[in-house]
Amino acid sequence: MSSYVIIGTSRGLGYEFVRQYSSNPANTVIGLVRNKAATDKKISEDADLKSRSNVHILEGDLVDYASLKKAAADAAKITGGGVDYLIANAAFGGQWGAYNGLGKLGADPERLAKELQAYFDVNVLGNINFITLFMPLVLKGKVKKVIALTTGYSDIPFTNEVDVASAPLYSISKAALNMVVAKFSAEYKKHGVLVMAVAPGIVDVGQFVEATEEQTKGLQEFMGKLLKYAPHFTGPDKTPDNAVRLMRGVIDNASIENGNAGDYLSQLGNKRWL
Repeated sequence: MSSYVIIGTSRGLGYEFVRQYSSNPANTVIGLVRNKAATDKKISEDADLKSRSNVHILEGDLVDYASLKKAAADAAKITGGGVDYLIANAAFGGQWGAYNGLGKLGADPERLAKELQAYFDVNVLGNINFITLFMPLVLKGKVKKVIALTTGYSDIPFTNEVDVASAPLYSISKAALNMVVAKFSAEYKKHGVLVMAVAPGIVDVGQFVEATEEQTKGLQEFMGKLLKYAPHFTGPDKTPDNAVRLMRGVIDNASIENGNAGDYLSQLGNKRWL
């Protein structure tokens, strides 16, 4: 029915995208990972996925251009040349800059520069390379949708409304990714390619495990702010299945005709991030 290429599928949201899209045996689902052997082993032990012949795992790393180029060539052989959906799911989200504001992080300028570069290498430059290398396949596809995963942290109105000082480096890199999406859209919309970004909401995929006591306290304060923004919010989703299901609905309903070209939306299909 449709072909999908998803990068960052070894765990979390990417793995769940593979699980849900491959549940239809007519789909061809290709996952790109940094460690193919480990992911192959994980799938072989997964009761749902191990028997699905429509799942293909390839090596592909956002900071390794050669691996992305090879993955694009290998994906073309699997699909016959075209890709319907390209999903840029992989991202860098280091712990050092996750809980403090720029004022505190700026007290260590050397580490700040190193960490910010790492965010941009993956979340910005890596995704530019990924989309560029796979765009010829998308142009040959039937559906022609390129989706990048973004975050409400990258939204300036949300940041100002809730006073979100935490995760500044991640937020800055994802805001840059939103512009990458808009620029690709401006270039390829005339070819019928929908390029847009979708946020998953707040999902617990292990990013809070290594938080210190002080960082956990700050996280709790932030969660309190979110309750004022969204009184129905009960905390991060414990599993990624609901977030992926909601994002799939947004992806399915989005189109150039509906005005979604170059846009970035929440998992709710709007600019409300929870």
